[in-house]
Amino acid sequence: MWSIISAAGWPIWPLIFGSVVALAIVFERIWALRKNQLLPGNLVADVCKTLPQFKDRQNIARLEAHSALGGLMAAGLAAFYKNEDIELAMQDKSIGVQNTLEKHLDVLSMIASAAPLMGLLGTVIGMIEIFAVQGSSAQTPEAIAAGIAVALYNTAFGLIVAIPAMVAYRLFKIRISNILDDMGEALKPFEDLLKQHATSNRKAG
Repeated sequence: MWSIISAAGWPIWPLIFGSVVALAIVFERIWALRKNQLLPGNLVADVCKTLPQFKDRQNIARLEAHSALGGLMAAGLAAFYKNEDIELAMQDKSIGVQNTLEKHLDVLSMIASAAPLMGLLGTVIGMIEIFAVQGSSAQTPEAIAAGIAVALYNTAFGLIVAIPAMVAYRLFKIRISNILDDMGEALKPFEDLLKQHATSNRKAG
């Protein structure tokens, strides 16, 4: 393996660095996007049962720190007790939640897009070096074939980095979309309850 890396030349080092970064992002996002941590099963029901307790701002703060779902509910509760637009507050919070879920994915996408180009650059540089060498011994068919094979290592490694990175990126995007959809479904009873209380408060006032 080391002989291949040495033969491929300096252009392969950015690809190796990119592969390490991509792998780190993949493992970090797998850990961060655990559904049971983002959407605790009984959280919505528990909050709906204990709604009056959340007049205390400390309880809202604890709910916000609990999970992504808790953060959305905390935004709705804060708006409810301030007589603000509940739906708008939760929509604004959902943008922040989505950005958090998509953390580092732009970097992963960039690596997936750039890796084939970096591999191609390494191949072109290798080809230039092959044909720039002077002397009859360096221009034999065997030497040229060996040099081309070495140059193509860069292209192959670029694709080896790019393909898994792009697949991982698309899978993470699909997973995030599904998580957000599930959050929206889980929050419907909570939103309805807050709106009912808000309507009742307005009528009583």
